[in-house]
Amino acid sequence: MRIAIIHDWLVTYAGAEKVLEEILNIYPEADIYSLVDFLDEGKRDFIKNKKVNTTFIQKLPFAKKKYRNYLLLMPLAIEQLDLSKYDVIISSSHAVAKGVITGPDQLHISYVHSPIRYAWDLQHQYLIESGLDKGIKGFITRYILHKIRNWDYRTANGVDYFLSNSNFIGRRIKKVYRRSSKTIYPPVDVSSFTLNENKEDFYLTASRMVPYKKIDIIVEAFSKMPEKKLVVIGDGPDFEKIKTKAGANVKILGYQNFDSLIDYMQRARAFVFAAEEDFGITPVEAQACGTPVIAYGKGGSKETVRNLRDMDRPTGLFFYEQTASSIIEAIKEFELNSYKISPIDCRSNACNFSPQIFRDELKNFIESKLYPSNECIESQKNKAQIEVSQ
Repeated sequence: MRIAIIHDWLVTYAGAEKVLEEILNIYPEADIYSLVDFLDEGKRDFIKNKKVNTTFIQKLPFAKKKYRNYLLLMPLAIEQLDLSKYDVIISSSHAVAKGVITGPDQLHISYVHSPIRYAWDLQHQYLIESGLDKGIKGFITRYILHKIRNWDYRTANGVDYFLSNSNFIGRRIKKVYRRSSKTIYPPVDVSSFTLNENKEDFYLTASRMVPYKKIDIIVEAFSKMPEKKLVVIGDGPDFEKIKTKAGANVKILGYQNFDSLIDYMQRARAFVFAAEEDFGITPVEAQACGTPVIAYGKGGSKETVRNLRDMDRPTGLFFYEQTASSIIEAIKEFELNSYKISPIDCRSNACNFSPQIFRDELKNFIESKLYPSNECIESQKNKAQIEVSQ
């Protein structure tokens, strides 16, 4: 069985790359294709130091740092990859990877982290945050995104089965492509985040400081509650802006190494998360430490956090507006009811998103499509067993 894995671009090791790593753990013999590969020599272990087949964008001027500027060329580039010798194509896509060309006798399964966010429902937010909502540059960008949308919708027909990284993304796939999908949650390395039941009197948030993460409103909320302590971990373009909003009770640490992040997660009274994420790994990591999560009740968080208000064995609490006042009310409610949340329940919930579960579910799904007759046999056996028992 010849297998190819298509990844949008290889420049760092983040959430999408962790998915790629686990797919390779299932199919270590698979070949890898990507628009570009600019991984450093010492950071290629997660792809098993494999050679990556790239597109012509790899050799374009300034591509190493400005590859995103070639967005308009990406559909053309991904279509030039010759995958005709493979039986199975697995695309891991948040941009254009799903658009590879495949034949009628090839099985193409696309694991979608999200349809291209900045081309679909988040276009207006992207244009405003990038300063491209006005003027000639804004007009050109809107036209490019229009062309990308047309191509993205058309190429959905080349996918045999869609997998989504959350039910939230599944609904986005249905809205954009008019296709159904199966949710297989991405792998979270819960084994690296150990349980600590002894909590201290401070709250934690940790994220890259970019606008959609909404770290500023968390800092604003706690600055209005001077009797409560907040620790902020992370760096990014909004760092200085956020720092100016911080009161004396807010400690902004900037970037911290992995061990330091885990230490704060283990000791925090609760983890505060205000972003609307497709899935959201950090809330799961916090729960793996036994730490409750106070999260914005939209997006992937609704699937990874068990709400205090309406679920048994709760692991956190939702607020429903991305405002400082909504966070303040959630903190008050949490402190009145935090005794109902067990660190052990938090840890148990996080373990539902382990790499092993991801590997098992993905492999079972792919094999059920490769060997549907086996699935039918198993179904008939189960039916027969039920009839005998009756």
